[in-house]
Order: sequence, then C-alpha cells, then structure tokens
Amino acid sequence: MDELTVRRALAQSGLVPIDAQVLLAHVLRADRAWLVAHATDALPRAAADAFFDLAKRRRDGEPVAYLTGRREFHGLDLVVTPAVLIPRPETETLVDCALERLPVDRAISVADLGTGSGAIALAIAKARPLARVVATDASDAALAVARSNGERLGLGNVSYASGDWYDALGDDRAGFDAIVANPPYVAAGDAHLGEGDLRHEPALALTPGDDGFGAFRLIVAGAPDRLVPGGWLVVEHGYDQSDAVRALFADAGLVAIEARRDLAGLPRVVAGRKAQEPGSGT
Repeated sequence: MDELTVRRALAQSGLVPIDAQVLLAHVLRADRAWLVAHATDALPRAAADAFFDLAKRRRDGEPVAYLTGRREFHGLDLVVTPAVLIPRPETETLVDCALERLPVDRAISVADLGTGSGAIALAIAKARPLARVVATDASDAALAVARSNGERLGLGNVSYASGDWYDALGDDRAGFDAIVANPPYVAAGDAHLGEGDLRHEPALALTPGDDGFGAFRLIVAGAPDRLVPGGWLVVEHGYDQSDAVRALFADAGLVAIEARRDLAGLPRVVAGRKAQEPGSGT
C-alpha cells in the first residue's frame, strides 16, 4: 500500500484545495506554507484519521470556521463557535468605513449592536485604543464568545452588555460617537437560508423573521437619541437593500448619508451622521 503523504491526503479529501489545506494545517498545528514545504512527508495515522473526519464533516456542509474554531478578521485571530455568525470579509468594509470617521487622538464612545463573535467591536477597539467600546448581544452564548476573544486579545477597552439592541445599553445615554451594527437582514423564507454555510449558522443572527428590515427599523430609528451631535451610524446590509436602508436613514433625520461597496463591488454599508445642530442638515 502506498504511504499516505501530506499531498496524497489532501488529494483524497474530496474537498476544494483551500478547504483541505486549512483543515489539514489545523490538524497538524501548522500553516499552509508548511504543507507545501512538506508535501511528501508521511502523515501519521492519528492525524490522517482526524483530518478525514473533518473532511467528511465539511463535505456534509459544516463550515470550515466551525470545524477549526477560528476565523481571521481585520487582522485579528478570532475564536468562533456555532453560537455566532462567521465573520466575513465584506464586514471589514463596515469596520473600515467606521474607522474613517473615528478620531485616533481623543477618547470616544462606540456601541456595536449584535456583536456576535465580537469581530466589529474588537477590530475598532484595536485600531482606536482611546475608544470606549460597548459590545452588545441578545445571545448570552454569543456574548461569552465575544468576551473570550476580547480577553484573549488583551483588549481592555471593550465592555459587554446583554440585551436586544438599545435595551442592552440601559441608561447609557451619555452619547456615542458611533453606533455600528451588522444586524440580521435576510428575509424570512429566503432560499439562501437553506444553502451552504448558512444552514449551520444561528438563525437569529441571519434573519429578523420578517421582510429583512425589522432590525434596521429599530436600529436606525433609535440612533439619533443615542448619538452625540455629529456622531455616526454605520450598518451593513444585503446587496439589494442599499436604497431602502438609506431611506430609513433619511427618515430618521440623519445627514451626510453615504453608501459603500465591498471588495466584490456590491453595495454593502450605509453610513449617516446626526446633524450638528437640530434641523441644520450639517
């Protein structure tokens, strides 16, 4: 019988190369560059068994991020579990859009509503060390993942609050320089919810259970009361929701409304600012 090598195991996995490489690197506690350099090395039986078990689970549809328990986001190595949405590259567009609007040289306050793994809150906290960031989530299991990530990354400028949207902030009405959110925005009954990785992700993080705009309506309408004059609301949305989300921003009296596309060129983020003076439009 031919010796099972790293290269042969990858070829026999039945996976696309990137998934196979990530899973085998995880099993071997190595990186993908190591796999290339050691392609002809013999693979120990225990490692092979563990790898082929993960490969089968991936073929059955489980997301790679849940199988490895990790995901890279905006330069951060995050732990993820089935309790949280898997951070995606398009959400980095939201972080970049928010950071462009947040000063580096003074204390500021930021609220991340529906933080999940903590990806957005932690990326902002890392890039803005003078910021006070509040990460909220209605799921205590998700909030535990976010808190664990923050502690592991040594980000002490983040606090965590449990509750639905603004309810989680309680009496914290001192005013935020920015409110950011990647809320559930897939319409109930959308066929995509039964496809691919979405089948395994928490439903409450994907759909608000209506036309896809329920969470947006609450977040946008409540933002002016929580933002300081000149403070920003920045949200992620579905690729076909930009016009409707911008209309919600305008109805709430937000100004300087801007749409932003992700790296794939799809409309993905809307930002708007609370006017400096009531009724000023500036």
